[in-house]
Amino acid sequence: MNDKIQTFAQHDFSKTVEKKFYYSEIFYSIQGEGRYMGVPSVFLRTFGCNFTCAGFGMPTGQVSKEVEDIASRVHYYDDYKKLPLVSTGCDSYASWDPRFKHLSHVNSTDDIVDNIMAMLPYNRWMDEHLVITGGEPLLGWQRAYPDLLSNEKMRSLKEITFETNGTQELSQDLTVYLQQWKINREKNALTFSVSPKLSISGEKWSEAICPSIIRQYESVGFVYLKFVIATKEDAIEADKAVAEFRAGGFRGPVYLMPVGGTNDKYQLNTKTVAKLAMERGWRYSARLQCDLFKNEWGT
Repeated sequence: MNDKIQTFAQHDFSKTVEKKFYYSEIFYSIQGEGRYMGVPSVFLRTFGCNFTCAGFGMPTGQVSKEVEDIASRVHYYDDYKKLPLVSTGCDSYASWDPRFKHLSHVNSTDDIVDNIMAMLPYNRWMDEHLVITGGEPLLGWQRAYPDLLSNEKMRSLKEITFETNGTQELSQDLTVYLQQWKINREKNALTFSVSPKLSISGEKWSEAICPSIIRQYESVGFVYLKFVIATKEDAIEADKAVAEFRAGGFRGPVYLMPVGGTNDKYQLNTKTVAKLAMERGWRYSARLQCDLFKNEWGT
């Protein structure tokens, strides 16, 4: 294993054949959720996801039609940031729905790094974090991360968070690279913020709850679970999910976060969800991007 780490780490990624990758947006904001709420961060939102989460904000068994309505008028939009916000379904729908792919960007990792650096207040890394989100950032993008993170301009980056749904196994190459990347950095420099999808999302339990994959993430970095809920029934389902993850060996903390793609929807659930978290001895996560920026694109 040590030989493999050394060989992979010494690979000159600058000589790798240049490939281009789709991403929805790169923006600078504060982290609004989970463990690092309030930390200034650059967000790289990749394109593509294995889920649609059309059930969020809907009665049990029903799916949102908001995205369908927007997609029927997609030819009116020439800019990602002009797309309407939705109160039900996935609030980042344009980061995975192929009908909006033409509004995304496609660049080489070097160009993506330049765009990231341009977002930083001093055009260099200081205490800011890099948050890689989606969509689902551990789909096709896995092969891009060693090249992106090996760029000279990224060398002083201190901390990375992957915001994932926890269903995608890490490739061997990415696993080895990230283990090497952590050397000489803080203990928890690499975080996986895992948001498993409960039935409130409209996704299937058998596809969304994957304890073995979470254990793999824990072998690479710090992991916490973050469940999006609205009701006591959702919290009871989260109890069941956490029991499965614990049985699989998961050791990290658990957060409950209110559902809400818009600020009005989010504010309906905050106190309820906070109380449900307290009853379980779990942590509560706000959605500061709703409080501060109304969850607009680019926040």
